[in-house]
Parts: sequence; structure tokens; C-alpha cells
Amino acid sequence: MDKLSANTPCDGLLPLTVGSVTLSEVDAGSIHSISAFKGKQKQVSDTLKAAHGMAYPAANRATGKAGARAIWFGPAHAMLMGPAPDDALAENAAVVDQSDAWAVVRIEGAGVEDVLARVTPVDLRSTRFKRGHTARTLLFHMTASITRIGDTAFQIMVFRSMAETLVHDLKRAMEGAAARG
Repeated sequence: MDKLSANTPCDGLLPLTVGSVTLSEVDAGSIHSISAFKGKQKQVSDTLKAAHGMAYPAANRATGKAGARAIWFGPAHAMLMGPAPDDALAENAAVVDQSDAWAVVRIEGAGVEDVLARVTPVDLRSTRFKRGHTARTLLFHMTASITRIGDTAFQIMVFRSMAETLVHDLKRAMEGAAARG
């Protein structure tokens, strides 16, 4: 009998450093979409606070910290990353496990904003896009979630099937930015 082993989305592709910017895969733990039922967003936020120490994120924002983060993903829709969701969330929201559906990477270092400016139309400069800000946008030709998680660090999520393309596109952007530096 063949032995099967699980691979991460970016297995064998990362980590990667070009110039002063490093791209690495993130072990996000469990990833669950949380879609509050109509009129129940406050109850969902209260449950998230009590169970996980973070509020339901406002539009274009993320709450929590590394290991336990909620990221806005659209109207009445967020992703809980890290902990398994408290059962009480299901009383006021649709909660769906999406742990295997996403590739999650961290890109960081001096010049990271220049790298990302090559692949996304969103102004990610720290004067506009502060820690805890998030955007659902295009990254080159893929739909992505980009969240600032530090002064020179971002978390990027794309569909798992796009992991290799994500690494390829970011590597090319990193090389282009490093060549200009």
C-alpha cells in the first residue's frame, strides 16, 4: 500500500529571500469562514470576543494577532484563522471549515511595499494602509486577501490551487524591486 502524506500549499516553493524581502509560508492553523446571519453580527462579535479575544472585524480590517486572527472577507463575512471556532458561533452564523482551501504566505522586509506595488492596484504604503488593514483585491491576476500584520510585513491569502502562481508572481516582483534597489 502506498503511503500518502499531506503537503502544504507552498511545499518545496518557500521560503524565498530576494534582496531584503522574504516570502515564507504561514501555518495558519484552522481557517473557518464566518458569515453572520442577518441582524446577528453583534452577537457573533460578542461570541468571538468571549471565546477568542477578538471582535468581528469591521470592513477592510483584521482583528486579533498571529495565531488567532479574524479577517474581513466581505459584507457579513470574515475568516477566523488559528483556533477552532467556538461552537457558540454557529448559533448566529454559518461557520464553514476552509482550512485546506487556502495558501497563506507572509512577505516582509525593507522594500516590501515596492514589491507589492508591482502586483496589486491597492496603495499599501504605511501612511494609507496601516497594521490591521486588509483588502480583498487582485494580486497580479489572482483574487487575494492582503493584510498588513507589521510595519514591513503582510499576510497574503489566495486559493490553494494558485499557490505556485502566487510564489512565481511574487518572486518576479521581488527580483524586479531588488534590481532597482
